[in-house]
Formats: sequence, C-alpha cells, structure tokens
Amino acid sequence: MSRLAVIGGTGLNKLVDLTDVYKRVIKTPYGEPSSPLTFGKLNGVDLVFMARHGFGHTIPPHRINYRANMWALREAGATDVLAIAAVGSINRKMEPGALVLPHQLIDYTWGRESTYFEDDLEQVTHIDFTNPYSLKLRAEVRMAMVSADLSLLENAVYGCTQGPRLETAAEIKRLERDGCDLVGMTGMPEAALARELELDYACCAIVVNWAAGLDGDQISMSEIERFAEKGMHQLDKLLKVFIK
Repeated sequence: MSRLAVIGGTGLNKLVDLTDVYKRVIKTPYGEPSSPLTFGKLNGVDLVFMARHGFGHTIPPHRINYRANMWALREAGATDVLAIAAVGSINRKMEPGALVLPHQLIDYTWGRESTYFEDDLEQVTHIDFTNPYSLKLRAEVRMAMVSADLSLLENAVYGCTQGPRLETAAEIKRLERDGCDLVGMTGMPEAALARELELDYACCAIVVNWAAGLDGDQISMSEIERFAEKGMHQLDKLLKVFIK
C-alpha cells in the first residue's frame, strides 16, 4: 500500500487543510532531519509532510541534511514523495506563478552528502538515474494537473545550483546553453537519495521569478514572495485533486 509524503520548500512550511494532525520526531543514522514529520489526512487520505528548510525556514539549501530527510520519510512508511520546490525560470514559456513538472535535471552542486552507498559496502553500488523522476508518480501528477485545469508544463530540465546566493546572469546563460529550463537549489541530492531508497519521487516546481538577467538588472525578493503566493494557490488546487 502506497503512502504519500510531501516535502515543502520555500513558501510551504505546512499543509493547512490536514486533519487528524500529529507530529513525530524520527531519528536517523545520518543525524537530524530538517523538521519533525507532520502526519495527517487530506481528503481522507493519510500522508506525511516535511518542511525542507525547517518550520521557521532557517536552513539554507546547502546545509539541508538531505540524507536524514529522505531516510526519515522512508522510516515513516512513505513510498511516494512529491517534492515542492521554488525555482527561477529560464524558459519564457514558464512564467512566474506557474507550476512545472520537470522530467530531467542537471546537478551543479558540490560538497553535499549525496549518497548512502559509501561506507561498509560489500560491493560498490550504482543506481540507474537515466530518468531522475519516477515515471509512475509523474504520470499521476500529470493527470491531476489536467483534472485541476492547470496549465500542463511537464517537459523541463531542472538545473540545481549550490546556493544560497542567486545566480549571476552569465551563469544563467551557461545553464540555458546546457539545456536547463528551471534553476533551483534543492533538487539534488534529494532525487538521487530517493532513488537509492527505492522511493517514487517527483518534483513539482513553483516558478517564483525570472532567472538572473532575463528581467532587468536585479531580482526582487518581494516579487519572489508575490509569485510564490500565487503558485501556492495553484499547488493547493493540484493537491486537492491529486490526493483522492
């Protein structure tokens, strides 16, 4: 029996419509997760929620304990993980406020603890990562987007940068040349760790700004907040259809 976990990113520190709510702290061999897990029901369906940056949004992307987070979700019985992520857009078809379902990613991060397969191994372990997001879960989210009458933006390459600073205009031009449509800071190693734990994992990206150099000489934090709020309304609509 499948159990859904939702990871909330920037702008989503809790799911407001959960009922029968309780919280639980799960200890892991990899240290403390970002937050206690919140258990509850949405549309009568059991799910678990985690705040990726902590409930107070205090943990920067490069300091998130991704290994502890994903381990805790599996220990809580999660089989499917829907990761919400605030991103910048490099693709003019993906405007601020939109929801996008990426199908591929490129990892530009460095120095993050990115695998469970490194100590006390009987043999070296490799995972297939041809498709970094679960085809099954993406298909289910795609159907929900159609049912919720949301614009279906489903073919996008997510470029994951180190952060916490935003990118330079030249870096964005490089990402565009590499084929990236979106830029964020939390997509890796989260997706790879989910694959190592055999969790079905998909990302639902909320576009909160045009990437550096695409709309003037500076990115406005107030504009990011405004578009994050717009995206959250669409996300709420999606989740209510998806979780049935």
